[in-house]
Amino acid sequence: MMGRIGTALNSAFSLLRMPAISFGIVDVVEILILAYLVYNFLAWIKNTRAFTLLRGILVIAVAVAIVYLLQMDTLIYLLNRFISIAIITAVVVFQPELRKVLEQLGERQMFLFRMLPTDANRTVQERFSDKTVNELVRASTEMGREKTGALIVLEQNETLYEYERTGISIDAQVSSQLLINIFEHNTPLHDGAVIIRGDRITAATCYLPLSDNRSLSKELGTRHRAGVGISEVTDSLTIIVSEETGQISTAYKGVLERDLSSGELKEKLTKFQNKSVVNRKFHIRRGRSKSNE
Repeated sequence: MMGRIGTALNSAFSLLRMPAISFGIVDVVEILILAYLVYNFLAWIKNTRAFTLLRGILVIAVAVAIVYLLQMDTLIYLLNRFISIAIITAVVVFQPELRKVLEQLGERQMFLFRMLPTDANRTVQERFSDKTVNELVRASTEMGREKTGALIVLEQNETLYEYERTGISIDAQVSSQLLINIFEHNTPLHDGAVIIRGDRITAATCYLPLSDNRSLSKELGTRHRAGVGISEVTDSLTIIVSEETGQISTAYKGVLERDLSSGELKEKLTKFQNKSVVNRKFHIRRGRSKSNE
């Protein structure tokens, strides 16, 4: 089959007086890989500010092509000197986007790495206790009923220490009463996010990165964009309570789910509660069965 396709292409190119080319299964694989990379690149820049910058770069590229076609020697000389500066400038301008891409690549563990018996692959079975789950649900439900805005970030594998440093250290047991008091209107700690590690509140009034995802609803405020933003750059789970509507939302890996009931929130926290346990040869999904619950 591939031989027939190659023969047909060679015949077509011979009619056009172009040199014959070899076409095999490797070329098909290469084309598929390139198509996949181009598609993911375009999908990535679509929802970032890089899309606007890319349009400007395309305009410049068209102008450069015209300069070379018309053989404008002076402009060509200047462009050759400008290329190295332009590359460095592009790296600086796109630094946040490039960092996000590298972080996403680091999060996607390859099959080979997951098979290796490294300490990073051995994880604890439970992130936090059932008591913490119940306290978080109780606090979120109560704050939603009273329309008290809240932003709670639950740490998973990636440390949130750099965001803890922007707030005030607390180090207290998770309780619904404490969370409600923290986010109460006109209190010193209500502005910003609370970060939870395990069964303890580590810091409050923390600043989080805002998401620049253009697909998010325009009606969402800074609190929701911060919740989505931290979920885009880390593997944390964020609980968001709207001050305007009292709706409870969660953000995980850049996906925002809105208007959750207390039961749906508890279900999400329960799923987030257990980790994967990896042994030396293969990893097992360890969790409690319904009969054990």
